[in-house]
Amino acid sequence: MMDTHAGGMERDSQMPLLEKSSQPCLGVPAPDISEFGSKNLMGKIIYIPKLIWVFTESNFDTFVVPNTAFGVLGAFAASVLTEGFQQPPFIIEILWRFPLVLAFNWYSVFIFDLSNQRSPESIQEDLINKPWRPIPTGKVNATEARRALLVAIPIVLLFNYLLGIWKQGLLILILTWMYNDIRGSDEVVRDLIISVAYGMFNSASLEIAVGGGEFSDINISRGGLIWTTMISAVILTTMQVQDLKDQAGDRTRGRQTIALWIGDRFSRMSIAFFVCFWSAACLLFWDLRSYGYVAPAVTGAITAYRVVSKKTPKDDATTWRWWCLWTITLYLLPVFSLI
Repeated sequence: MMDTHAGGMERDSQMPLLEKSSQPCLGVPAPDISEFGSKNLMGKIIYIPKLIWVFTESNFDTFVVPNTAFGVLGAFAASVLTEGFQQPPFIIEILWRFPLVLAFNWYSVFIFDLSNQRSPESIQEDLINKPWRPIPTGKVNATEARRALLVAIPIVLLFNYLLGIWKQGLLILILTWMYNDIRGSDEVVRDLIISVAYGMFNSASLEIAVGGGEFSDINISRGGLIWTTMISAVILTTMQVQDLKDQAGDRTRGRQTIALWIGDRFSRMSIAFFVCFWSAACLLFWDLRSYGYVAPAVTGAITAYRVVSKKTPKDDATTWRWWCLWTITLYLLPVFSLI
């Protein structure tokens, strides 16, 4: 769930442009007086959109975009993945709901990132792996992040209720608490927590995209449950690819990732195997014509090849993005099934 770029010598080339200034020296704690805290009330209000972006930037294209894609693209196959409607939603209806799906994923990730980046352990890890994040760079401090959570969580609960996906939204907040505040991220169960969270994000995104949820008769069908579960299984068995690039920081924190627990080589081999396995399984589930196999097969093959042959932190950061692209091609399969 947490996307991080490789640290060390390559950080200047990987670093988001917005974050290239005002970096602290490694090992120096974040300052008590932050850029945000030094502003007056109006300045703070104007600064909030930038603050939301710098907290979520590294997760936007690797989490917000794929989960939004799952819901919106899955809505085009509503007849397979949902039930209870009189007629499937028109394309214009799906596109009209796209901003709502995007907003749900974005504000949910914002809550996660606020919680994830504010602890002393996370700050110390970020000084090694991701020194451009807002707390290490002094844009905001941990106390301000905690106070932001106190304001943001009730707002998010209200939005989730209005969107009709409060059940998934509530479980996402519980999983966020388990992952960050009671340090499930440091245990072997971290990938299980992430995979369940993906299931909640994806099912909620699909319900929003088709106009379903608590206030309608439209629900996810048996086929939709199977598809959502398959994608969660993809996450559970392959998302450890995100940990390969962060092993230096994870080791200093004592985090029990799969790569550190059972070894780098075994982790890479298992990722490659399951990428190939789930590519085949998802293609079989949708029973596509031959041209529908191309995108998942090619991106899956590149991901599997890179994970076992390209092993520097910079290479692993690139492989992580190939993995994200591969998952998006899986999310495209409902659309390919209609062609």
